[in-house]
Amino acid sequence: MESVKWEILNKNKNVDIVKTLLTNRGIKTKKQQVEFLDPKHPNDFRLKELKIDKTQVGKTIRRINTAIAKKEKIVVYGDYDADGVCATAIVWEALWDLKADVMPYIPERFSEGYGLNAKSVEKLKIKYPNLKLIITVDNGIVAANAVSTATKLGVDVIITDHHEKGETYPKDAYSIIHTKEIGGAGIAWVVSREINGVFAIDQLDITAIGTIADQLPLVGPNRSFAKYGILTLRETKRPGLREICNLATIDPKTIDTYHVNFMIAPRINAMGRLAHAIESLRLLCTKSPAKALELSTLLEKTNRDRQNLVEEMVIDAKEKALKTNEKIIILHSDNYHEGVIGLAASRLVEEFYRPSIVLSIRGDIAKASARSVSGFNIIKAIRLVNEYLIEGGGHEMAAGFSIETKNIEIFTQQLIRKTREFLTEDLLQKKLKIDLELDLPDLNFDLVDRIRQLEPFGIGNPSPTFLTKKVQVVDFRTVGGEGKHLKLTLSKDGIKVNAIAFGRGNLAVAIIPGQTVDVVYTPEENVWIGKREIQVKIKDIRTNS
Repeated sequence: MESVKWEILNKNKNVDIVKTLLTNRGIKTKKQQVEFLDPKHPNDFRLKELKIDKTQVGKTIRRINTAIAKKEKIVVYGDYDADGVCATAIVWEALWDLKADVMPYIPERFSEGYGLNAKSVEKLKIKYPNLKLIITVDNGIVAANAVSTATKLGVDVIITDHHEKGETYPKDAYSIIHTKEIGGAGIAWVVSREINGVFAIDQLDITAIGTIADQLPLVGPNRSFAKYGILTLRETKRPGLREICNLATIDPKTIDTYHVNFMIAPRINAMGRLAHAIESLRLLCTKSPAKALELSTLLEKTNRDRQNLVEEMVIDAKEKALKTNEKIIILHSDNYHEGVIGLAASRLVEEFYRPSIVLSIRGDIAKASARSVSGFNIIKAIRLVNEYLIEGGGHEMAAGFSIETKNIEIFTQQLIRKTREFLTEDLLQKKLKIDLELDLPDLNFDLVDRIRQLEPFGIGNPSPTFLTKKVQVVDFRTVGGEGKHLKLTLSKDGIKVNAIAFGRGNLAVAIIPGQTVDVVYTPEENVWIGKREIQVKIKDIRTNS
């Protein structure tokens, strides 16, 4: 495993911990700190604050109202990831509540691919002759050709998207609501708020899921969506989400970003990865408990299949990655399942800390998914070799594209050559940012309660991380399948604490009872049969020689 550089952000002791944590996150002024600790409700954000064009919103609302009044068919055109599915549900529900003649549509990943495309527009117009309006959610900002096709067929297109603009801009769109301040579900929620007022409040549960699942920085308006959305999610009236919690053994009242990221969103995503995301949409929207149980069971099985596929692919990909010394990992195979290449790319970044691109080959065409490291804009890098791509899009940290199989080799060579100077040794050095150093006696319920003020945690607002040096290992054991994790009891200054180091079971051979270690960790509260205790989740551990 690669060495990790520890960076202590504040080396002073005897500081106000909450203020220090806020400062470490760039939240320095009194005003910023008050707004962060008590973020305003999403309902209170003005369009200008979200960098959304008020004129475009006005055009959008008027066109939707006209479509409803004239009983024109409307299609909400979404995407197959969790953000896209949630965004589709939000706009479809808002319009359905207004008695619009509206249908949701999510493209099939394998035959249609990502985003609005001309063939799908033509197919929809044949299926719905009265189709006059398409509203894209979480896609569309690069769909110039599809929008042009729709216009020729007499269909207006309203685009709502948060992805990077490309070289092709959909100038024929009726209106465009685009911002990078919030995600697809967030923009969809704003549209719902503007057309259906208070109805949108109950949709904050799935807005939070989309926002968190899309790995957006949980600061500013995204923090508000996550914070208030999680509160709504804990009390959700959606039978489908309640069934997911039941199958995943989640107590709804304790839901936080961890549950969304690692338990709820993966189940929603699984259908779009292996089958059809329309089933995930149905799960979110159904009011039938029986249907919710049926669909949640389907999602559960599909998610298990997805996990098995990823493990098989990652084993093969790691073996191949070990054979390359390039600063960017690019792997391809006709055995790689298109639906999980993004997850495989993420695992490669985690393991090797290098930007990674994984391609699934299907005949003459390959689909690719890319993931990056902090400081390296992967979509800008890919656009350096745009001439070899069929289409593509994404963000700074994640992107996807399609390419002719015959061009993979030249694409790989050129991308490696053109990015070599940007991928410096320092950029490829994995860093672990530590908020400050603590002694074990400082770990108490008061500290945990104060840290909770900073929730919800996620990208842009990571869980507070502390360092304690020269802690004695009282005992330890490996736990989990194949001894993957390490469970320890640590002691210093007469204080004992239980600790868990996920994925670090391999360290068992290097540790002996009585040895002293330096540990970097996040403290948390564990409640078991009504009893509270402080435990620490270890992020890194170093033995003292």
